[in-house]
Amino acid sequence: MKRLLIAALIAGTAAPVAAREPAPPAGLTLDRVVLLMRHGVRPPTKSPPLPEGSARGAWPQWPVAPGYLTPHGRAALARVATYDRARWTAAGLLPRRGCARIRIVADSDQRTIETARTYAAGLAPGCPVAPEHKPQDVVDPLFSPIDAGATPFDAEQARAAVLAAAGPDGIAAEERRLAPLLTRLDVILCGKPTPGCGIAATPTGLAPARPGKRPKLTGALDRASTAAQVLLLEYADGKPMPEVGWGRATPADIGRLSALHSSEFRLLARPRYVARANLALLAPLIADSLAGDDGAAVTMISGHDTNIASLGGLLDLHWRVPGLAADDPSPGGAIVLERLRDASGGRYVRALYRSQTLAQIRSAAPLTAPYVAILPIPGCTARGVAGLCTLADFRKTLLR
Repeated sequence: MKRLLIAALIAGTAAPVAAREPAPPAGLTLDRVVLLMRHGVRPPTKSPPLPEGSARGAWPQWPVAPGYLTPHGRAALARVATYDRARWTAAGLLPRRGCARIRIVADSDQRTIETARTYAAGLAPGCPVAPEHKPQDVVDPLFSPIDAGATPFDAEQARAAVLAAAGPDGIAAEERRLAPLLTRLDVILCGKPTPGCGIAATPTGLAPARPGKRPKLTGALDRASTAAQVLLLEYADGKPMPEVGWGRATPADIGRLSALHSSEFRLLARPRYVARANLALLAPLIADSLAGDDGAAVTMISGHDTNIASLGGLLDLHWRVPGLAADDPSPGGAIVLERLRDASGGRYVRALYRSQTLAQIRSAAPLTAPYVAILPIPGCTARGVAGLCTLADFRKTLLR
């Protein structure tokens, strides 16, 4: 994992950055970036995505195999990579001419590998870049340490953490809170009330703890999270609206229903015990990539929404991409950790969330003003700025 990949920016002036970027605090300059990014738009990971009887009508066709990066998703990623390149060139992090040291690490799924390659080509066009990854479909403990048995994990303790996140009234209260969305989702899935069609009628529960296995919901909220994400991916991939939710879903529905997806992550991926285990190997990689002065200027980690949600939970970070619910990880969206330096060599860390809006992912238009928001890191105040960490304090927060 210590190997650095060499990448570069082609000669010439980078395109101007049209979005108003959050400027570093006074007296600080950007000198390193680590970003944990979700892969781009994909189809459902299995076909059909939900059990028989969950919906009325055939599910839409996709141009690639289940779970693979789509051509539209690739194009959206290329746009965001070009944007990042322009932004970091303007900030002086990357040179306008010649090469910069860049490291790219990807999980072993086709969508994460191709996301890494697409991003590298846009960030460093014309330069030799070979993202680090295991052979396709070979489980990588870096991204799935619990599944790979690479970290101690107490399933009962994880279950208790999930129930604590649900609150004193339990998971049933979460289902009641989201009941209007479940009702609307059934209308989209079934068109009209149909015996045996839909998902809302099955009560939500928490599956029994299994040694070495992550917590899992059962029933309505489990299937609703999947269904809501499928609808979002259909929309994000640019499908005609008659193909999005069988023509029964509106863009507003897509955004509201994404709360079902983010709710699952709030319960299953963000609780501290689970998040810490999910990031058992990624967190040290992030910390080390921010630390040394001889490392890469940019380290990009191509992973999954679960990885993003767990890092958000571990650091207690919150965002809201336009078109999605709060804390829902967007396709191609990233938690960006900036290392900032002062004139005396002091080093600090600031967190951002960078993403195209849902409408921008769906569109084929050039990217000019994505969503970029500062995410204050709780418990940190440096140079009088709440949410800004010293590098040492950030490392302690990340690895504690």
